[in-house]
Amino acid sequence: MPRRTLIAGNWKMHLTLAEAAKLATAVGLATTDAECEVMIAPPFTSLPTVAEALRGTKVLLGSQNACWADKGAFTGEISPLMLKEIGCTLVILGHSERRHLFHEDNSMINLRLQGVMSFGLIPVLCIGETLEQRQNGHTIQVLESQLREGLAAVTLDDPNHLIIAYEPVWAIGTGQTASTEQAQDAHAFIRTILADLFKKTVASGIRILYGGSVKSDNVDALMGQADIDGALVGGAALQIDSFARIIHHRTGA
Repeated sequence: MPRRTLIAGNWKMHLTLAEAAKLATAVGLATTDAECEVMIAPPFTSLPTVAEALRGTKVLLGSQNACWADKGAFTGEISPLMLKEIGCTLVILGHSERRHLFHEDNSMINLRLQGVMSFGLIPVLCIGETLEQRQNGHTIQVLESQLREGLAAVTLDDPNHLIIAYEPVWAIGTGQTASTEQAQDAHAFIRTILADLFKKTVASGIRILYGGSVKSDNVDALMGQADIDGALVGGAALQIDSFARIIHHRTGA
């Protein structure tokens, strides 16, 4: 079965409630005839507002992180149960900013991932190497360890219950640029590790998104690669014109 393209917008720590509602409404209108799936992940404070704005649309609601527990003394966290109640179906985990700014390691991310999956939510596990790691020739080791440790103790029979996002951290805000060939090579390697962790038939159905500064002017070439099944979009997801262009990359609308 072919993997359906997913365009996921990560709003990070941006937009007021009014701005979030306006943009979510625009995204909903822009996806009425979209050939791909679309998800947006607003800040926690905007989740209920965005959920209401997306009501009746095809847009999926995602979260930027989640705790592993359903409740408890976890100041500053949000539980998968709370997210599910709001209407979230996907949760971004292990984003490079969580790893490098907030020091979340593979074991912490694995704990979050198992918690998310236990509540029936779909994790979007982010992995990727830094510029230093790439220059030292450690790309393969870093990606493999992030996958194996991040997915430790996870069993998977349905490929739709897990999404991977590759972030070439070395090419984000460094002046370096990842070519489409480099992106495809990383995605192909990721799929070989997934095939070792799970059944090959399952691994072949897992969607792997590209998260390396996807914009309207590079989305066509990226989405044309065999193992790139969508995009995790940052800044370009905050403007409806650029995000709509990415969503409709196949039609050029």
